[in-house]
Amino acid sequence: MFAVVSEPIDVAAIAREVRTDACGAVVTFAGVVRERSDDDRPVTGLSYEAHENMAAEEFERIAAEARERFGSCAISVVHRIGDLAVGDVSVAVAVAAPHRSAAFAACEYAIHELKRRAPIWKKEHYTRGDSEWKTNPDRANSP
Repeated sequence: MFAVVSEPIDVAAIAREVRTDACGAVVTFAGVVRERSDDDRPVTGLSYEAHENMAAEEFERIAAEARERFGSCAISVVHRIGDLAVGDVSVAVAVAAPHRSAAFAACEYAIHELKRRAPIWKKEHYTRGDSEWKTNPDRANSP
């Protein structure tokens, strides 16, 4: 599954989707809205916008690259858009592979590349009532 969704993400369901009896490892990553920004301002939530079709296509390309680099594995990537509260899951990646090293490596590669390449934008909302669109440092530092 490669999707951009507006409803809450069920990380366990995404993990079940990639798991097969051929795989001895299932690794999941869940990005969760935290209560403080990188510069330590209190946050009430986030808003995400995306070019949905382009993002899902990029997720598929990233998964294909991960399989090429790390071997046979099943990968699912889901990112949420809209308004999210502290504690909500904003992104989930699940990878199933025959061995744990490949599953961990593919999962890390997928989330890193998603943050760097996917057409998704984040706005932080602060407790004092203001908001700010955030630049993704992974994208800024990409080649």
